Amino acid sequence: MDDTQLTEIYDFAKQLGKDAGQLLLDAAWSRVDSPSTNGDIAEKESSVDIVTKTDHAVEEFIRQSIAAKYPNHSFLGEESYSAGSSKQYLVTSSPTWIVDPLDGTVNFTHLFPMFCVSIAFCIDGHPVIGVIHAPFLNQFFSSCRGQGAWLNEQRRLPLVRNPIPPLPKNAPSGCTFACEWGKDRREGPEGNLGRKVNSFATMAMERTARGGNGGMVHGVRSLGSATMDLAYTAMGSFDIWWEGGCWEWDVAAGIAILEEAGGLVTTANPPEDPANFVVPKVRLGGRLYLAIRPAGDSDTETAQESQHRVVRQVWQRVQALDYERPE
Repeated sequence: MDDTQLTEIYDFAKQLGKDAGQLLLDAAWSRVDSPSTNGDIAEKESSVDIVTKTDHAVEEFIRQSIAAKYPNHSFLGEESYSAGSSKQYLVTSSPTWIVDPLDGTVNFTHLFPMFCVSIAFCIDGHPVIGVIHAPFLNQFFSSCRGQGAWLNEQRRLPLVRNPIPPLPKNAPSGCTFACEWGKDRREGPEGNLGRKVNSFATMAMERTARGGNGGMVHGVRSLGSATMDLAYTAMGSFDIWWEGGCWEWDVAAGIAILEEAGGLVTTANPPEDPANFVVPKVRLGGRLYLAIRPAGDSDTETAQESQHRVVRQVWQRVQALDYERPE
């Protein structure tokens, strides 16, 4: 696929994200005007894994729009996937759209503004275009391979600071650390919640805690949307994002935007020897993610060297998570 074709698809994806975001905004305001719409909410696998009529309506709008414009492209949407019995990884090498019509559904139902539509376009199984529209916040993130990452189509990401600062020398100390509680709420060692909470605590504790492994991060943040976590990591508002349990639609657009902005995404789970393990590239579909914000070079290391250093420091402080899926 040449650059001209990719730019055409990018322009289409951006307009699609704007239109879908407007549908979300209209639906949110209807919840403000009619608080009795709780009957529109249905549970999927648990009381924290929910879906609304808006999820279905927006996904169908996006699916039909893509089918009319690009009938030969594959489509993977959260709600159509969730309705099936198989949980296999369905992304192939063919041009594929990966869509979450409403990431942060719980936030949406509570009218907490951290919800968005997430649209990604993948080639050879990797996202090359990303669009994230959080309409209640008036934030529109987008990126296309080789064309930069943008907020509201006006300023390149990361936009918070220019020039981009290096990562802290004592990271994770001095960093903001983003994470999510997830939908696995099982008690005991077989569940992931306890491992997550223990890892959150280690990252937050003073440096001398837990045998000198305390992370002493500036703060721990949880937005209730993996997509928004990745967008804010691309901005540089978050330094580190660590999470397990995400599906492709939760992360595909965010990965495209973060990587185009200069960030790094790899696996959440620590290897046996974190200090010497080569940092692998992200595997879409692996359900385990660790993201580091874009970084500037310092006097002693390149941006990539510093990102790899922070990855290894996080690996030394977190527990392995168990999120499996059929291949």
